[in-house]
Formats: sequence, C-alpha cells, structure tokens
Amino acid sequence: MIQSSATCSLPSSAATTELAQRIARILLPGDVVLLEGPIGAGKTHFARSLIQSLLEVPEDVPSPTFTLVQTYDVSCGELWHADLYRLSHVDEVEELGLITAFDDAICLVEWPDRLEELRPDTALTLRLSLDETTDDARHAELSWTSEGWAQRLEGILS
Repeated sequence: MIQSSATCSLPSSAATTELAQRIARILLPGDVVLLEGPIGAGKTHFARSLIQSLLEVPEDVPSPTFTLVQTYDVSCGELWHADLYRLSHVDEVEELGLITAFDDAICLVEWPDRLEELRPDTALTLRLSLDETTDDARHAELSWTSEGWAQRLEGILS
C-alpha cells in the first residue's frame, strides 16, 4: 500500500472549523476518520465542528471522553464519535461495537493508537499539532492509503 499525505496550516480555530466542515461534506457511511495529536491539539474541536455541520437539528456535541462513544443521526445515516483515551486494552474497542460501526457509520476516532491492529486500512488519518507561534494556530496532516481519498479530498485543502 502506498501512503499519501497532504498538509495545511490552520491559523485559527475558525480555520479548523472550516476544514472540518469541508471534510464533513465528502464523508459517507463506512468512512473512518482517525484523529491524532497531543492533548489540546484540537481533535475534539475538529470532531465537534464536523458533527455540528452534519446535524439537521442543532444539538450540543459533548466530548465522549467519559462516555467513550456518542452517536448522532445525520442526513446520510449514523455518525459515531469515539474517544479511546481512557481504554486500557484493545479488547475494549470491540466491546464498544466500534468495529461493526466502521462498516456502516461515519466514525470519528480520537486516540486511534488504542485500536492497535483493529485500525482500519481504509481510514483517513488527520494529525493535528500545535503551532508554537500562537495559541490558536494548528498544523494538520492528512494521510491515507485507500486510493479513493485522494480524489475525494481534491480541493479540500487548497
């Protein structure tokens, strides 16, 4: 498998929100977006912005840090937002039902390193990192191995 990637600068939280909204428009059931980065990098902000842009009726989008998974009904089906930070073993991922959701729902997964060998090969990975020049700025690196992502992301990062 050949890995492809693209990077962009996100000078503000508004820019992070805009990227999330643009990516939301191309997502389909069965898509998995893995959100990587240190604490405070903006993973939950990105996920919250993406989810809110897909909701037909606005609602609060809490972080699933303690619930582990939040589900939402969006126009194209179901969306799962998972935060795996508190998991201690990969077996807990299967207990959540997340592996089945990978096939049928749009899935946003924070702390995907906890997936270990269960990490989907077809996922889009978004790695957020802090920009030291200002508190609000971030860098985003998107990477993928599935050929379909390159075409779908065309124009998203420009």
